[in-house]
Amino acid sequence: MVPDGKILLCYLPNAVMKGIETDFSIKSVYMTSRCVKHLYDKKPAEEFDFIINNLHDIVKYPDEIYKNLSGKRGDFCFVKRIEDARYLCTIGIAMDECGNCKEIQVATAFRLRDENYIKKYTLLWDWGNDKPHRNALDAPKESTNAPQ
Repeated sequence: MVPDGKILLCYLPNAVMKGIETDFSIKSVYMTSRCVKHLYDKKPAEEFDFIINNLHDIVKYPDEIYKNLSGKRGDFCFVKRIEDARYLCTIGIAMDECGNCKEIQVATAFRLRDENYIKKYTLLWDWGNDKPHRNALDAPKESTNAPQ
């Protein structure tokens, strides 16, 4: 038994919202207790710990965004290289009865062990190649102790 709950993971920057080509006013991404249990049950402990500690960066600052294949859970795949491996996180858009975006949720995440795995997906956006680039306003804010 898994209690039904969710936590706020992050807010998507404008550049990423343009990458998934949506006009949603909702930018908050949630992670459900069901997703946490799925990751915990399916991944080795080391991979689970790494994903949980880096999921925020994978979702908020992906290197590439792909359209997910039909029949798979989630709508978009966010891919990011961290250290010497690439990680994929699938997010889904939950819609209400009227077809409006109700919520953005993490569906799953894992390490890409086979570089050919992602080749069958359609690339929608990346940080380079004349696509939207990072905006300085999207970068994490760092505190400075400099006098104002």
